[in-house]
Amino acid sequence: MAEEKTEGQTERKPQLFALRTTVGQEKTAADMLDGRAKNYGMKDLLSILAPPDIRGYVFVEVFGGRHFVERLRAGVKHAKGVVSGEVPMEQLEQFLTPRPSVIRMNVGDLVEISSGPFKGERAKIIRIDESKEEITVELIEATVPIPVTVRGDAVKIIQRKEEMEGSPS
Repeated sequence: MAEEKTEGQTERKPQLFALRTTVGQEKTAADMLDGRAKNYGMKDLLSILAPPDIRGYVFVEVFGGRHFVERLRAGVKHAKGVVSGEVPMEQLEQFLTPRPSVIRMNVGDLVEISSGPFKGERAKIIRIDESKEEITVELIEATVPIPVTVRGDAVKIIQRKEEMEGSPS
């Protein structure tokens, strides 16, 4: 339902601000800001974003402007200060769309399986299916090479193919 404006009433537009935090404490700071807003009934807070790719910052979407963000962060241990100026939403859109986990992997990379029945096993990538976000690997320590298909987020890269080719044998 659209909110109707009466005469003399201005439309409130959400604003986005960057908040400096202690590096490595972005999630903690975001949780503390959220808790503070709930405890004090601060309804002007719309959302808090702590993208894993950006260290030392969280983004706060509010109705109340910069002074509201300053009031919100007051007393929050890891929240250092508000960056001057509003952040355009276009700059954050890249962090809002999920990226396939297999996009950074290549055939020949050495991986460690981090979940499922083969957890802890080392394997070599032999095929990548980007549409399903799955990879097929061959277990290295197996007596007979058996292809196993796993989700892309169920492995972590140990060594890239380029690194293996560059190292002396």
